[in-house]
Amino acid sequence: MSGAYHLSFIRFLSRSRLPVSRGELLGLPRTSAGRHLGEFSNPNYPLFAHRLSPGWLFGWKVDTSDHQWNSFRSHLPMLLGLLGLYMLSSTLFNRFYRPSSQSSTTSLPPKAIFILSFALPLLFLLHGSSLPKILGILTLNFWVSRLARWGGKWTKAAPVVGWTVNLAILFSNELCEGYRWGTISSGLAWLDDEAYRGILPRWHINWNITMLRLISFNLDYYWACTSAPPPLPAPASVSPKTPTHPPTSTTASTERALTTTSHPLTSYSFPLYLAYTLYPPLYLAGPIITYNSFVSQLLSPLHTRPPPPPTSTAGRLSPSPRASLQPAPEEVRRKLLVSYAIRFLACLLTMEVVLHSMYVVAIKDESRRGAWEGASPMEVSMVGFWNLIVVWLKLLIPWRFFRLWALLDGIDPPENMVRCMANNYSTLGFWRSWHRSYNLWVVRYIYIPLGGTSHAWLATLIVFTFVALWHDLSLKLLTWGWVISLFVLPEMIAKKVVPWEKYGHHSFYRHLAALGGVVNILMMLTANLIGFAIGTEGTRYMWRSMVGSWEGIRFMVVASACLFVAVQVMFEYREEERRRGISRRC
Repeated sequence: MSGAYHLSFIRFLSRSRLPVSRGELLGLPRTSAGRHLGEFSNPNYPLFAHRLSPGWLFGWKVDTSDHQWNSFRSHLPMLLGLLGLYMLSSTLFNRFYRPSSQSSTTSLPPKAIFILSFALPLLFLLHGSSLPKILGILTLNFWVSRLARWGGKWTKAAPVVGWTVNLAILFSNELCEGYRWGTISSGLAWLDDEAYRGILPRWHINWNITMLRLISFNLDYYWACTSAPPPLPAPASVSPKTPTHPPTSTTASTERALTTTSHPLTSYSFPLYLAYTLYPPLYLAGPIITYNSFVSQLLSPLHTRPPPPPTSTAGRLSPSPRASLQPAPEEVRRKLLVSYAIRFLACLLTMEVVLHSMYVVAIKDESRRGAWEGASPMEVSMVGFWNLIVVWLKLLIPWRFFRLWALLDGIDPPENMVRCMANNYSTLGFWRSWHRSYNLWVVRYIYIPLGGTSHAWLATLIVFTFVALWHDLSLKLLTWGWVISLFVLPEMIAKKVVPWEKYGHHSFYRHLAALGGVVNILMMLTANLIGFAIGTEGTRYMWRSMVGSWEGIRFMVVASACLFVAVQVMFEYREEERRRGISRRC
């Protein structure tokens, strides 16, 4: 069925009179006069030219407007050197370190000793004189977590107190800009000098990632103390089944078992807690791994775990991002790591080509000065779309780099991006695949404790409000969180009104679901443009250009038809995954 749609789509493009040029096939928007928005001949070019820098591809300039990406890009050689130093130090430590013969079950694992010995000097290099502040907050949170052992009302209050303290610290860090020593004591003001503040003096910018680890430790410890079974993040409870194929019943994955299995209380010690929160490969950006999973893998690293029994599917070599890196023979593991490294390099090269060949970020940043003035509806929409592609790549690449580093070290955190941004039709499925480790964290520590599907929309509203404020204390992201909460409603209602179980056997169901997918895609594009790309004003301008004229309406009709075909292809892609035994649930 999807093949027929695909062929019809190609036939339509070949016979249509839409002005599609070679530049557009590369993603470069084209005006009616034949000028590309990013070319020097564009009269608006001087408005954003100052945001471009000399590039290394074919003499083209490169768009360096995005501060986050440009920072990672410029520091990548340093990060590669740090990775090499870490792995070399780890190898030497493992070769020469000999644990005491009197070590017991309560002794600190040798790997934790190495992590701490490497992480503390690294943090001093990164944050300089702010290191005592970080260690002070970590110590405070550790003692707050101990409320779980006090018994009675103190134990019951431990999760609430832990959440309250960590949210207060998160907001306080932002409002006080990381706290200056001079405000504590005039005698300490010299510690605020640039010479003593490290490579990354604004340590509080990355604290939101650390906060997730602190909450994970607190709640995992609380569930271990109370012997209450921690919530299982059952995928169906958060993202209802896609409308194109029946539900499948699978056993609990290795990942879920590592996450939900509590350890003896002695495993929730202060040194292990520090090793978890400061673990160098994942410290700056994640992916997020729960405390339980980290300790399990610390005691049994990826390269030392025995292979699973023949009947298990935990080590099956498949495209599944988690299953493909499960314990396997050393030569297989090495090939998989090389493959993952090649995929990382391919993504990095893709980003470079995009930023050298189109300057959509610079155009977006100068939109208030009229950088996209006179652009057609299609061109404006392409600026928005490719900005989202850049956002996807600028997050994907650092996450894969740091995950590759952790994998080389024997720790397997969840893959954050399991699908391309343009391969999503479900609002709920999109958020499961976009920042997967964060989604798993939110499900385990917020969504299910709030009631899960029994209070689905309220829990979703609270989740996305937290997600927005966690990213940044700004009205733009708060608006994004509430818009997302509103936009998930149509899909949730549709799944109740026309469930797959009742109507899935009808021939019309697939096409009805595809229409719903088109609506979902348009809503997801709108919400993410508001939150992460062009903001509310830019999104309003884009929609006005697309529905405020006959040219825009014609474009919307054609674009919606193309999206309808694309959703059908996405359906078939997932059907093929299901036939191969792969269930990503997104």
